[in-house]
Amino acid sequence: MTHKTLVWLRHDLRLHDNPAVLHGVANDPCAFVYIFDDITPNVRPLGGASKVWLHHALASLKADIEARGGTLILRRGAAQEVIEQLVRDEAITQVVWNRSYTAAEQIRDCAIKEHLKAHNIEVQSFNSHLLREPWELKTGQGTPYKVFTPFWRTHLAMPAVPYPQPAPKKLLGISGIASDSLDQLQLLPAHLNWSHGITAEWQISEQAALANFHEFLERGIAGYAQNRDRPDVHGTSKLSPYLAFGMISPRYIFHTCQNALQMGQTAASQIDMDRFLAEIGWREFSYHLLYYFPELATRNFQPKFDTYPWEHNPEALQRWQRGQTGFPIVDAGMRQLWQTGWMHNRVRMIVASFLVKDVFLDWRAGETWFWDTLVDADPASNTASWQWVAGCGADAAPYFRVFNPTSQGVKFDPKGDYIRKFVPELAHVLTDSIHAPHEAPPFILSQAGVTLGVTYPHPIVNHAKARVRALEIYSGL
Repeated sequence: MTHKTLVWLRHDLRLHDNPAVLHGVANDPCAFVYIFDDITPNVRPLGGASKVWLHHALASLKADIEARGGTLILRRGAAQEVIEQLVRDEAITQVVWNRSYTAAEQIRDCAIKEHLKAHNIEVQSFNSHLLREPWELKTGQGTPYKVFTPFWRTHLAMPAVPYPQPAPKKLLGISGIASDSLDQLQLLPAHLNWSHGITAEWQISEQAALANFHEFLERGIAGYAQNRDRPDVHGTSKLSPYLAFGMISPRYIFHTCQNALQMGQTAASQIDMDRFLAEIGWREFSYHLLYYFPELATRNFQPKFDTYPWEHNPEALQRWQRGQTGFPIVDAGMRQLWQTGWMHNRVRMIVASFLVKDVFLDWRAGETWFWDTLVDADPASNTASWQWVAGCGADAAPYFRVFNPTSQGVKFDPKGDYIRKFVPELAHVLTDSIHAPHEAPPFILSQAGVTLGVTYPHPIVNHAKARVRALEIYSGL
């Protein structure tokens, strides 16, 4: 009997350093399948921005696979049903995939694996999404880590991360398997097509992921430790959506960075490199938390926050979502998110703190909005970061840390360039006033063509009073 392998692609839309792909190639012939599964119970559906990204990522991957002689099958439906049908119809003898880490995905994958093995189909799964598996790290007491710094220190002290493998040059595909068209997956918005802002901002392909990473390594990482907090400069890698969809290997990033520093091939300092790799580490830590605490997306990591008196204020939530809060750095961030599907990390912390500690809305409302609008929406990082800001997560920000949106803007967007780009109605406001137009003299605003309450909103909250209330609530938990 001819040995035929089915490679099930999920959050690993690349050919380089892809263990499932490489295993499938070693057992030619093979077929690749991507299943848009919006049916399986409890598997969280992708948000709108992520679906737009996925559409273009699949188009690029399909072209890459076909250029090497392979085939990519697209299907929409329950993953288990699709795989079982393909195995029957095509006489598949082996199915391989790279592991996922949400509880619902693990339950689904285990059910598929058990069914296939019961029918004498070989099954193998691999690690493609992380540097190390979540269960590989434990504290000295044998418990999961709850604090990032010792987690990352242990991670770095462990045996070397496996070295990344190159993409296969040729693929021997299985012809004649029916595939849905990309349009049949219905990933793009059907009516109001806001996706052009995403496609204008991003090149969505594996090649673009690698090129952007090397460009950052050569020109952007020097000074990263300071510039990463500045939304007005190009100080970050912007690799997060590529990592979220597995279009670039974290092992490739990790080893390339270390090799470049050792060989003197980058202008980055050790501090810059350590700080950048620590961001990869935070992603690892987030998945560690998600694996051991699978309800991280829906429940407070610290149960004492279950009694927090969150408010119900749909109008304030909508003002925040639309970037109409009256606080320019918050509004700039929320508009950047809506226009491009991405937001600078420092600004993410500012807008999150504003929502939960100034407006007193549940962090889950913010996390849900981010899930729908971010192209890098990630089940681990998104949730862990929101809980961190809210103070209810693992290794959370101290409860007394309440970001002042005005002073944060002054510190990290000192000339107001970021605000002017995304809040154009404030473009002509003097730098001394742009971070708090509600405090500016009327003639300053008049000269800039700004009328508060008409062309730009009044602040929806009094930050000083909100801070006092937040500290009172947090200290009483």
